Amino acid sequence: MSILLSERQTDDLHKAILDYLHSAGFTKSFEQFKEDAKLTDFQPDLGQKSNGLLVKKWTSVIRMQKKILDLEARLQEALHDNSNMAALPPGFSRRNDPDWLPTAGSSKHTLTGHRDAVNAVAFHPIYSVLVSASDDSTMKVWDWETGEMERTLKGHTKRITDCEYDSKGKNLVSCAYDLFIKLWNVENDYQNFATLRGHEHSVSSAKFLPGDDRIISSSRDQTVRIWEIATTHCIKVISPHSDWIRSAIPSSDGKFFITCSMDHTAHVVELDSGTTKSELRGHDNVVEAAVFVPVSCIPAIRELLGQKVPLSLFLPCTFELAW
Repeated sequence: MSILLSERQTDDLHKAILDYLHSAGFTKSFEQFKEDAKLTDFQPDLGQKSNGLLVKKWTSVIRMQKKILDLEARLQEALHDNSNMAALPPGFSRRNDPDWLPTAGSSKHTLTGHRDAVNAVAFHPIYSVLVSASDDSTMKVWDWETGEMERTLKGHTKRITDCEYDSKGKNLVSCAYDLFIKLWNVENDYQNFATLRGHEHSVSSAKFLPGDDRIISSSRDQTVRIWEIATTHCIKVISPHSDWIRSAIPSSDGKFFITCSMDHTAHVVELDSGTTKSELRGHDNVVEAAVFVPVSCIPAIRELLGQKVPLSLFLPCTFELAW
């Protein structure tokens, strides 16, 4: 005992044991231990340092043991993660173990009601509502909190390929194989208030441009068209591809848009001039979709690819493609 504790610590421990034996009613053990510890003059006193000390120490030990076990578990997890990281290719700093991915929970709702394939869905930016577009030539509005269908929108005569709410959720745009683009007033019970005519073949996509006053659309007629909502007039026609244009997506600042096509390419086009700034090649078949990577995501993507992240990517007006 003297090797582990000083004389004073030993004395405090003995007094704490005596205090515990007395408070627990172990009279014989109390008297015997007083004699063995040579503390025959010891009398329990609520004001003494030793009062309740043994119980407090024991409680502290239990808490400490729990913390130690928790820290050991965390250490093992960290060591396991570190071994996984060491096995990754150079420059790769994210886990490829499926355990790193969020577990897929059960779906909240299954929305049934369409009679054919569903081609697009769009969430309302404010309300707990979404709209779906289908080959059955209808759109359906759903409350995604309850899973209930609120209404069916009819107006197109062929398969609907795309739909989108504007940034404030006041209007909805849709397009279809019937060559038309339709605008729906959300605040007026989804009344169809405008139909945009001009494409000569199936319309593949329709999106609001930033500002919500214009529409950009793409078509099988190999054109991208810009429409003014107030007048419903087509104000610009751009032809960046030699085959069916599957989609045209504007950049967040509205200065560019990206298209993809059955000609196996994607194009980055300047909206005002209509000139192609970049032609992206490499696919061996139809390019079905192409989107701009948000600037905030580019550093993480470059890190995943083992590329250095240039400082310019953190500037608010930076434009770059992860291609």
